[in-house]
Amino acid sequence: MVNFDSLFVPESMEVAIFGMFSQKLKFCVIEKILILWYAYKSHFDKNSSVRVSDLSIKNNYNHTVFACYFGYIIQAIVNNFAPLLFLTFRSEFGIPLNMITTLVTINFLFQLFIDVVCAKVVDKIGYRKCIVAAQLFSAVGIAGLGFLPDLLPNPYVGLIISILLYATGGGLIEVLVSPIVEACPIKNKKAAMSLLHSFYCWGHLFVVIASTVFFVVFGIENWRILAFLWAVVPFLNTFYFAKVPIAHLTEEGQQMSLKELFSSKQFLLFILVMVCAGASEQGMSQWASAFAEAGLGVSKTIGDLAGPSIFAITMGTSRVIYSKISEKIDLNRYMTACSVLCVASYAIAAFSGNPVFSLIGCAMCGFSVGVMWPGSFSLASEKFPKGGTAMFAFLALAGDFGCSFGPTVVGFATSVMNDDLKKGVFAAVVFPIMLIAGIFAMKKLSKEKTATASEVNLK
Repeated sequence: MVNFDSLFVPESMEVAIFGMFSQKLKFCVIEKILILWYAYKSHFDKNSSVRVSDLSIKNNYNHTVFACYFGYIIQAIVNNFAPLLFLTFRSEFGIPLNMITTLVTINFLFQLFIDVVCAKVVDKIGYRKCIVAAQLFSAVGIAGLGFLPDLLPNPYVGLIISILLYATGGGLIEVLVSPIVEACPIKNKKAAMSLLHSFYCWGHLFVVIASTVFFVVFGIENWRILAFLWAVVPFLNTFYFAKVPIAHLTEEGQQMSLKELFSSKQFLLFILVMVCAGASEQGMSQWASAFAEAGLGVSKTIGDLAGPSIFAITMGTSRVIYSKISEKIDLNRYMTACSVLCVASYAIAAFSGNPVFSLIGCAMCGFSVGVMWPGSFSLASEKFPKGGTAMFAFLALAGDFGCSFGPTVVGFATSVMNDDLKKGVFAAVVFPIMLIAGIFAMKKLSKEKTATASEVNLK
C-alpha cells in the first residue's frame, strides 16, 4: 500500500473519507463493517499503514490537513463554476454580457476585502469558528445561485448576493487554510504546503470537467441542480472542520504587529515576490484558451476548456513533484530555477512561429509557476515564525493583486502592440525576472543579518 506519511494526509483515502462522514454514520451498520475491515487489515496485513486508531478525527492532524485540501477544492468551485454559466445567465435572465462579466470582478474584489478584514479579526475570533463559517458561506452562496435569481424580482441582484456569500467563504478559505496547515505539528511543512496548493489546480480541473459532463448528459437547463450538488461539498466539509484538531501559529499576544511586519525589508520583499508570483501565473493563464485554440486547431468552446485545463494540470503536477523532492532540494534555488524556466516559457509562447510550440510554452509556464505561491508562503513562515494570520492574509492579498495586475499589463501591452497578443504576453516576462531579483535580494539580506548577528556574538 502507498504510504502517505510523506504527503501528510491520512494513511489512505479510505480513512480520510471514513473520517469525514463517520460523525453521520455512528451506530450505523456501515461504520461497524468498516471498523472490522480496518481491524482485519491491521491484524493480517503487516505491511498495511492503516490502523483503527487512524479513524480518530479529534487528535489526528492528518485529518486537519485533508480538510484543508477539501477547502482548496471548494475555493476552486467558488471561482470556476459560475463563469461556466455566463452565457446561460445571459440567455435565461436577459442580463447583458458586460454586466455578467462584472460578476468576476465583484467576486475578486470582495475576496480581496475579506483578505484585509481577516488580518484584523481572525486571531480574535479563532481559526475554527472562521473556517467553519467559510464552509457555510460557500455552501449557501453556491446553492444560492440555484434559487436566488428566481426568487428575487431582479435576477442580477440574486446572482450578486450569491457571489458575495461564496466570495466571503472563498476569501476566508484562502487566508486560513495555509496558516492552519503551517500550524500543524507535521515534519515537512514545505511539502505539505505545496501539495495543499496543488488541490486548487485539481479542483479547478475537476469542476470544469465534471460540470461539462453534467451539462452534456443532463442538459445545461438543469444547471440549478448542479449548483446544489456543488454546494454539498462545503456543507459536508463544515462537519469535518468542526471536528479536526486545529493548532495556532503563535501563542496569544506573541504575534508580530502589522507595524513590525511592514517595517521589515524582508517582508516587503515577500510582498513583491507574491505580487510577481500571481502576475506570472495569471499573465499567461488568462490567455491559455487562445493558445489552445490556435495550437490544437479547435473551436473557441473547446479552447476555453482545454487551455485552462492544460495550465491547471501542469501547475498542479509541479506542486505535487515539489512535495516529493522538497527535502532534497533548496527551495530558494528551486524557485529561482522555476523563475528562469518561466522566462523561457514566456519567450517560447511569444516568439514561436508554430502554434503548437506556443501552446507548449504556455504549458511550461503552468509548470514553472506552480511552486511560486506555496514556496513564498513556506519561506515567509521560516523567516517570520511569529508572523501569524496577518502575514498570510497580506501575502494572499499581494498574490491576488498580482493575479489582477498581470493580465492588465498583458492587455495594455497588447493594445500598444497593435493587438498582437503574443507580444503583449511577453510583456509579462518582467514579473518572473523581478521574482528572481526579489529572491536574490532576500538571500543577500539574510546573509547580512547573519553576519551582523555573528559580529554581535563575537563581541
